[in-house]
Amino acid sequence: MARETGVQTVQDDSRKVERAFLVGIQLPEQTAEEAGELLAELAELTDTMGVAVVGREVVRLRKPQARYLVGDGKAKELLDLAAAAGADVLIFDDYLTPSQQRNWEELAEVAVIDRQEVILDIFAQRAQTSEAVLQVELARANYSLPRLKRRWTHLHRQRGAAGGMGMRGEGEQQLEVDSRIVRRRIARLKTQLEEVQQHRRTQRAKRLRRPVPVAAIVGYTNAGKSSLLNVLTDARVLAENKLFATLDPTVRRIDLPNNQPLLLADTVGFIRKLPHLLVEAFKSTLEETALADLLIEVVDATGRAIEQQQATTREVLAELGAADKPTITVFNKIDLLADPLDLRRLRLRYPDALFISTLTGEGLPELAERLGEAVSGGLHRVALVVPHRRYDLMARLHAGATILAETYEEDGVHVDALLPPDLHAAAREFVAPPAPDPVDSQGGTC
Repeated sequence: MARETGVQTVQDDSRKVERAFLVGIQLPEQTAEEAGELLAELAELTDTMGVAVVGREVVRLRKPQARYLVGDGKAKELLDLAAAAGADVLIFDDYLTPSQQRNWEELAEVAVIDRQEVILDIFAQRAQTSEAVLQVELARANYSLPRLKRRWTHLHRQRGAAGGMGMRGEGEQQLEVDSRIVRRRIARLKTQLEEVQQHRRTQRAKRLRRPVPVAAIVGYTNAGKSSLLNVLTDARVLAENKLFATLDPTVRRIDLPNNQPLLLADTVGFIRKLPHLLVEAFKSTLEETALADLLIEVVDATGRAIEQQQATTREVLAELGAADKPTITVFNKIDLLADPLDLRRLRLRYPDALFISTLTGEGLPELAERLGEAVSGGLHRVALVVPHRRYDLMARLHAGATILAETYEEDGVHVDALLPPDLHAAAREFVAPPAPDPVDSQGGTC
């Protein structure tokens, strides 16, 4: 069996895998329903990867087994079920250690992978920008490094008589060569990624010089984050009804009903059992979340496991240091709830949440109002006329305020700005008097 890094290039007799048999694991702390939901999610992931699901099985385990994750007898039973279903790849919903994968490949005539490798492959398919491509390649290289041995099962790995006294076997030499190649690639990817990330930091620093509040859109994959960004800002970001439809962060500006500008940052979706390698690789991208002023958590109102999905989102946010950010919870896709009672139950369970449809526009005005309230607290919008000699104050305004408009007139610099409390106090004496009401031809006000 030939096998390359990445699921789409997994081959058996030089053929790409096309039919998958899925294996879920139910541990004592899980219910059968929870295990079934996770396996259904794995089926969605497999479909997104482009491989058909031809069978599935949930295995109840008292504790994970060292050799195959499941017991020896159950392993042979799973292979029989996969063969009967015509599967050419066995996909485990739980993590397989490198040694477990090697054991499976010695036992099986089909490829055997786990949920992590499926997600890595989807990320590789979806990556578009140079940064996302580098991030995914780095995660895949780190994933493959401890698994190199399984790719050389046809070679001798130990010293033997054929190799001569003190000589290394062909396989051992090849493994060392492969290991050095992958390690050099990891080092090169890290260097390239650092260069791209430095460019992102420069862009972020420019934004901070003219501080506009930032709201990061977060949530479980396929909840509708990109659709929300599109409908609020006309960003035209790819939004498909698929898991991980987009990986590349997008930042767009919106003017709220109170004329407050706001930057909306779309982020990669989260998922249960998200490989830690991906969280690490995408940390620079996800910094938009950690640096945001507030979060918009988008939840799929039609989801099967809302509480578990929210828990996953919060776990990742905690890892990023963003768990305590002010958060507006938004339930999307309410147009797909066929039973009005379902929406009523959600409103009762989540009284502080907003309920919207990015398709019909329902609830979006309320969201815009809530965002305006959230970001305008403590900011004062004022019109100023700053004397030309007060370049020091203008420098402070450019550094610490949000400048909405600025014109140079004979009497000074006319500025329309959102000021934090300290700058509002410093600029108080330069607040422009209110404009007089227009006067009509009869001498009265219009």
